[in-house]
Amino acid sequence: MADRSGKTDMERVGLFQEMNYATIGDKYKSTAGSAFNEAAGKGKQLLPGGAKVKAATQAGYFTDKFGRVFDGESYSDPIQLRRRYRLEQAKKNLSKPFLPSNGDKKMSGLGSFYGTFTGPVPAFSPIGGKGGKTEKTLGKNILTNPGKHGTGYGYVGVTLGKYPNNLTDAYDNNREMARKVMAQHKGSLKGGAFRLNMHPTEYFDGNPFRTDKALPPVRKTASAEPKDVKPFKPSSPGKLAGGGKVGTFDPYPSHSADPYSDKMKRPINVVNKTGKIFMPSPGPKSRPMNSIMDQNIVRSINVQNYRAMTVA
Repeated sequence: MADRSGKTDMERVGLFQEMNYATIGDKYKSTAGSAFNEAAGKGKQLLPGGAKVKAATQAGYFTDKFGRVFDGESYSDPIQLRRRYRLEQAKKNLSKPFLPSNGDKKMSGLGSFYGTFTGPVPAFSPIGGKGGKTEKTLGKNILTNPGKHGTGYGYVGVTLGKYPNNLTDAYDNNREMARKVMAQHKGSLKGGAFRLNMHPTEYFDGNPFRTDKALPPVRKTASAEPKDVKPFKPSSPGKLAGGGKVGTFDPYPSHSADPYSDKMKRPINVVNKTGKIFMPSPGPKSRPMNSIMDQNIVRSINVQNYRAMTVA
C-alpha cells in the first residue's frame, strides 16, 4: 500500500523485498495453560537458614559447647598479686629509700647572697667598715599647710603673694603712649624724606604717533538725500534629497507605463519518458532491528516450542 508521497510500505520500512514466513500452515498452539518456566517451581528449593546473631548463647557459633582454654584452674586476683610483689621487693632494701639532693637555689635579686655556698661576705657589708656605727638620720622635711580651695577670682587671700593694690589708669593711656613714641621717632630723623629728581615715564622714547594738535572738522557730503539701501540676504542653502526629489538639478522623470508580466514560466506536470512524474532515487535503506530483550524472549519461546514438539 502506498502513502501520499507515492512510496510503498516496503520502501518506507527499508527492505528491498518482503521476507518469507517459516510458520505458514502451522497449527496454532495456545500458551494460556503452560507456564513460562515450569522447572523453576518443581523439586526442592534452596532454603537458607539466615544469618545468626552473636549472643550469650551458642547459637552464633559453629560448636554447640564453649571450650575453655584453661579447664579446672583456680581463681587468682591480679590486684593481690601486685601488692604481694611490691612487699617482696621492699624486703630486699638494706636501708631507707634513696632521696635525691635538693636542686640549685636561685638568687632572689641583685646584692643578695641567697643560694651561695659561703653566705654574705663581711668585707662588702655596709656596717663592717664603720665599726658598727649607724648613720645619723636627717630631720624631717618642711611641713606646709595644704593648698587653699577656690579659683582665686574674686577671693582675697588665696594666692601665695600679697594681694595687689588698685592703681588708677587714664582712659586714653595707650593713645598718649603711641603719640610720645611717634614724636620721639620724628625727633631722631635728620633731614626730609629721600626723593629722586627724575620723573618716571611710560616709555623710554616718546610716542611718535601722539600729537597735541586738534583734529580737522568732519566734511559733509554734497547730496544729503538718503540712499535706498536693502539688507543683505544670503542665498538659499542646498536642498536635501527626499521623497519629493526636490534637491536634484533636473526635474524628476515621469513614470512610464510598464505592464506586469511573468519573467519565468515554470512547466507544469513534468513527466519522464514513461509518462510518470520524476522522483529522485531514495537514499540508502536501513533494516529495522529488534531490541536485545525482544530477541531473548523470542529465542526462549522458540526453545520451549521445540522441546514441546520433540516430547510430543
